[in-house]
Amino acid sequence: MPKQTFYNLPDDKKQILIQALEEEFSRAPLFHASISNIVKSADIPRGSFYQYFEGKEDAYFYLISRQVESSKKLFITCLMKYDGDLFHAVTELFKQIVEELSKGDHINFLKNVFLNMTHEIENKFTRIFNGNDSRGQFCKMNALINKDNLNVSNENELYHLVQIIGTITIRNLIEKIAQELSSETAMNNFHIELTLLKEGLYKRS
Repeated sequence: MPKQTFYNLPDDKKQILIQALEEEFSRAPLFHASISNIVKSADIPRGSFYQYFEGKEDAYFYLISRQVESSKKLFITCLMKYDGDLFHAVTELFKQIVEELSKGDHINFLKNVFLNMTHEIENKFTRIFNGNDSRGQFCKMNALINKDNLNVSNENELYHLVQIIGTITIRNLIEKIAQELSSETAMNNFHIELTLLKEGLYKRS
């Protein structure tokens, strides 16, 4: 994460640097991104960049964390809107992210992120659903989820359920971007997979 000197920057200078980061990581994925381009766009000395970040990886994951925090707040809003209904909330979240992608907002940055997904990046995005890195803080999200209609017997099963839903959501976002699917097709695919999960796959006699 950024060094304290970054957080100490005046808001206007901080926003200029963030914009420069977004431009560069939208232009190229992490391994092709150039610190030279970032400092040129932000109009700062190269040495100043290292006063704010450990390196370009640090800056890259900072942007991802911003995206995750924004999506997490949206997910919480969706949970509250649907009275804790997990499946309705995640469907609304997916719909709003797809609409954002269709408008072109952050499309190149998210495309570079999703099409170059690593285990570390996936872990950061699953924090949208589990509340934080540690399972101990899952209780914050847990308190908002209505468990009355879920076939889970304890918090551990609920934790794994939201991990599964998170994985499905991320995979469908990757598919939407990689295959350039229409919003309608992406939503339909997501609905099919969520319905299979919701209704179960094992026939009962």
